[in-house]
Formats: sequence, C-alpha cells, structure tokens
Amino acid sequence: EREEGEVAIRCVNEHCPAQLKRRLLHFGSRAAMDIEGLGEAVVDQLVDRHLVADQADLYALSVEQIAALDRMGLKSARNLVRAIDASRHRPLDRFLFALGIRHVGSRAATVLADAFGSLESLQEASEDDLAEVPEIGPVIAASVYRYFRRAETRRLLRKLKAQGVEPLRVKRAVSGPLSGLTFVLTGTLPSMTREEAKRLIEENGGKVASSVSRRTNYVVAGEKPGSKLQKARALGVPVLDQTRFLGLLRRKRPRAK
Repeated sequence: EREEGEVAIRCVNEHCPAQLKRRLLHFGSRAAMDIEGLGEAVVDQLVDRHLVADQADLYALSVEQIAALDRMGLKSARNLVRAIDASRHRPLDRFLFALGIRHVGSRAATVLADAFGSLESLQEASEDDLAEVPEIGPVIAASVYRYFRRAETRRLLRKLKAQGVEPLRVKRAVSGPLSGLTFVLTGTLPSMTREEAKRLIEENGGKVASSVSRRTNYVVAGEKPGSKLQKARALGVPVLDQTRFLGLLRRKRPRAK
C-alpha cells in the first residue's frame, strides 16, 4: 500500500509473519505494554509455531505452551505468563502507543489519552475532533481516524477486551512542582530511563517536548546528549543533570523572574 504523498510502499498484510513479529515486539516493549521476557527469540517461535496471530492471542497463552518453546524452562514460562497478565491494565497512553498506530509515538499517545480520557471516546472521535487537539495535526488525526475504522482494528480490540485487557486512564496532575514548565530530555541518565523521566515530569504537571526551542524551560541532559544540548546552550536554556532535575521536583514551582 502507498499512502498519498508518500514514495514508499508498505506491506499492510495483517497475516505477514514479519509484520506480525514486529507488532508483537513493539506491543511488549518497555515503553508500551512492558512485557518482560517477550523478546525476539520468543516472538519468532510464537509466530512460527502459529501460537499467536495477533497481540490478543498473547493473553491466551498457557505456561505449558511457552515452556515447550526452545530454551524456555518452566520458571521462565511462568515469569512470562505473569508479565503478560500484569500488562492487562496499563495506562491508556501506553496502550495506544502499543497498538502501533501509524504516526502515533509516545508523546502523541499521551496527548490523545489526555484529550479523550478513554479508549471508547477516542474511537468515536471524528477526524475534525482529533485534528483540533493541540499537538495533533491533520496527518496524525487522519491516521488515528482511519485506524479505528478498520475492521481489523475493531476485531483486535474486541479480542483484547475479551481477554480482560482494559487500558486505564491515568489522572495526570494539573498542578505540581513542574506546572507550566516544558522539558526536553537528551542523553542517558544515570539511574532512570528517559521514559521514566518523562512520566515523572508529566505526573508532576510538566510537559515533555521532543525538540529544544525558546519555549523550553529546561533541558535534562545525561551522557552523550548530542545536538539538543548544543541548541539549549545556544538559546540560553538552563541545563539540568539528573541530580538537579530531581531537586527541582522537591521544590515548589520557581517564581518568574
């Protein structure tokens, strides 16, 4: 399939083994449903042995089925089943990201979850409703609208619900020590992932942007920060390491100078 305005032709066959494996790996990734143990070797076998045909089938797997896979003992199988079971009630934004909707990264998923509050409301939204959400432009709006109107999507969501997968809406802080502040994350932090830092910022009322601009309040930089740090310095944006960032969380919002 080739979308309007694009040169690349993409395989959209829902039953293509390579596509299915990529979808499953993305679904179980740390920033998505966070299913520990669902790695490439396991996914390859699940698909090649026809044990799963979509993401919902993961929740029907038994310990015995997983233990029968190569290099998977009984203990590992039990751990994986527990990890799958624990993912049934992830926050809505992570569930949306896990679905792999075209053009919807983790930030767009968070914005959509905040704007619509529930999966049902998002499914019912018109393309215009979606496009009116701040940070969601016409390209993302069109992609989300089309995704939820596909027969394959409706079938998958019904199967997931039948398996007890019900994403939860996280009530994000409307005020907190980081209210009104915009952060950009770059580099590797010493003791937390960038996804964990992002969630910490948002839970305390802040916003995380993907690029540095004059509207950025702080850049949180770890090791090997790259060009974002250079741009922050050029624009005079304050740069925090992890220690100073965590210290900011313990204080009230700084007064404007």
